[in-house]
Amino acid sequence: MKGIILFGHGARDARWREPFDRLISLWRAKHPNVLVELAFLELMQPSLEEAIAFHSSAGASEVLIVPVFFGQGSHLHDDFPVLLSACREKFPTIILSATPAVGEDEAVLQAIIDFSIRAL
Repeated sequence: MKGIILFGHGARDARWREPFDRLISLWRAKHPNVLVELAFLELMQPSLEEAIAFHSSAGASEVLIVPVFFGQGSHLHDDFPVLLSACREKFPTIILSATPAVGEDEAVLQAIIDFSIRAL
């Protein structure tokens, strides 16, 4: 079984999480047979390790981590590879891979342009 983790930064203000929870709800409504979870770098739960543990307990053999960041800052460039490496060591039976930051995708950038045009 394959799973996906949508990985965000995290924040002190609980309201910051609301779009991520909506994203998960939309995902599950469209793809109910795909295991998907949130994870956060800091300040919110679950952590990346906790989300991978959830996938492991659900029987996932492969997990794709999607960084829901606008671009490659120091968190993705420096911190994320360390976390991912530690998780690979802790969960050696699960294949862990990651995409680039969602904000680097042309379709995401176009969606932001489209949103901006509708707001005019």
